[in-house]
Amino acid sequence: MSDIINILPDSIANQIAAGEVIQRPASVVKELVENSVDAGADKISVVVKGAGRTLVQVADNGKGMSHTDARMSFERHATSKISKAGDLFGLRTMGFRGEALASIAAVAAVEMRTRQAGADFGTVVEIAASNIIRHEPDSCVEGTVFAVKNLFFNVPARRKFLKSDETELRHIIYEFQRVALANPHIELSLYNGTEALYELPAGNFKQRITSIFGKKSKNYASQLIDIAAETNLVKISGFVGSPQSASRNATQFFFVNGRFMRHPYFGKAIQMAYDNMLPHDTQP
Repeated sequence: MSDIINILPDSIANQIAAGEVIQRPASVVKELVENSVDAGADKISVVVKGAGRTLVQVADNGKGMSHTDARMSFERHATSKISKAGDLFGLRTMGFRGEALASIAAVAAVEMRTRQAGADFGTVVEIAASNIIRHEPDSCVEGTVFAVKNLFFNVPARRKFLKSDETELRHIIYEFQRVALANPHIELSLYNGTEALYELPAGNFKQRITSIFGKKSKNYASQLIDIAAETNLVKISGFVGSPQSASRNATQFFFVNGRFMRHPYFGKAIQMAYDNMLPHDTQP
């Protein structure tokens, strides 16, 4: 009988693996902005066009990469975060698996310009569908700029199942809000084409909450109630809005060690605490 087991070409394997990391344009925004945070940036700018289908551009003033690392960063499982299994227990970064850039480059056309502080020159890397097109010195500014174009251009079935521009943009905004709330010390901006959706100055947590959610209310900050609790196991801090501030649980955000967490346990705990204090069909 003939053999039927085949080894997939790298290009196909990369596309399959990319599907686990990059589901939609918002996934690209999340991965690139978190990379900028890990790079020590204190200023990050995000620009999207076509709800991220046409372009996702993320620029930061982080530490940048060397000429060699710029190329290596697109290899699967290439990471600066860990080098041995024991490093997993001391992680303080947002990412560590080394899959994000390889996954993005497998399903889009990517241009990266990066330069380290004090370096004589920077580097530009162009890659599309995992194929390197250009890797050479470049006179770019310090930091890193990613331009991800034509997402899923080589996976038409994936592109077809993206939702409307309005829905995809809403997902992008939600991912942006998560990172912005977790990092109030970083100046962040989000543009939809030339339209500024958010221009958030660096500040404290309360100022960041107000900048994101208080656009339509002059008294939003005064409606936020500071909460804090500490035990031998955990320290909890945050803000609770007044009933006038929000009417649905979509504006509930939970962070553990600076990382956004979505788990029904958190929302259920809040709901139970409020159970006897809220009118029927309202949210805390």
